[in-house]
Amino acid sequence: MKHIVLTGGGTAGHVTPNIALIPKLKENGYSISYIGSYDGIEKKLIEELGIPYYGISSGKLRRYFDLKNFSDPFRVLKGFGEAKKLLKKLKPDVVFSKGGFVTVPVVIAAKRCRIPAIIHESDMTPGLANKLCLSSASKICCNFPETVENLPKDKAILTGTPIRQELMNGNPEAGRAFCGFSSDKPVLMVIGGSLGAASVNENIRKILPELLKEFQVIHLCGKGKMDESLTGTEGYVQYEYIKKELPDLFALSDIVISRAGANAICEISALKKPNLLIPLSAKASRGDQILNARSFERQGYSMVLEEEEITESTLQDAIHELYAKRQTYIDAMSESNHVDSIQKIIDIIEECTKASV
Repeated sequence: MKHIVLTGGGTAGHVTPNIALIPKLKENGYSISYIGSYDGIEKKLIEELGIPYYGISSGKLRRYFDLKNFSDPFRVLKGFGEAKKLLKKLKPDVVFSKGGFVTVPVVIAAKRCRIPAIIHESDMTPGLANKLCLSSASKICCNFPETVENLPKDKAILTGTPIRQELMNGNPEAGRAFCGFSSDKPVLMVIGGSLGAASVNENIRKILPELLKEFQVIHLCGKGKMDESLTGTEGYVQYEYIKKELPDLFALSDIVISRAGANAICEISALKKPNLLIPLSAKASRGDQILNARSFERQGYSMVLEEEEITESTLQDAIHELYAKRQTYIDAMSESNHVDSIQKIIDIIEECTKASV
């Protein structure tokens, strides 16, 4: 039987594309194992699917001063040793990596073990973890055409990002019942990402009384970021994280506000939901979300409001404009040539599997 090792972690965005591939991989006769960190979000998400999960030591590669910068290289080295040992034991035909710091030792170990490794880069520019993996990768799957142009021609392929197919099958009425909403006001969903977005949460809550005059609000605010004082507010529901009911909540939503992580915006675009993107500030990141957001804005899929531009009035104005022009965004997303990312990536996996036999 063909065997694949999936790896990726740190945030849900480094796990959900792997999850999207699993049904098709099983259909194509692969047995699947997963290598992640000992206690990252990926562990819970993957174990719930009944996929064999193996944890390794993982260090974060920071671009700023932190005392952990002195200890984490040793954790990465330890992770490399553990990954190499695991790969020799599991003997996969191929490794597929979705990014995140835990993947660096796995991809480098795969090269040492002569196992082809495919990496996937969702953002416009490769993150630090993927940059460190480029020379060890057999193929690099990319989400943006702009990314392909700046990577080795013999490795980079435009595939788009795999979307979880269950998201496409949401039931708006089930979502309405779950939230306890009425049918007389439109629904705005706010997504802060799996780790939450403190400034987005804060700004939405500031204008909530005004918003609730026109909208009902679903707020996915991230772990530990609920505001208990708002519990029971009519027309407003907040959740740390939603998994099973997410397709229904998307189906119910008329417009969406989100960070601009590549996986999130690709899911929103595939679902054709008019959206306002608030990318993570360049001060708090390498600026990848700003590039992602501006690319989607150029294509007519999204409105963009940068964090530094947010005031109570600019945020309210943007939400009202988005709702007023929602059909324009739906039309633009409907006309886009979405590739079948899952099939395209499976074809690359099959090609690398055959080459390794």
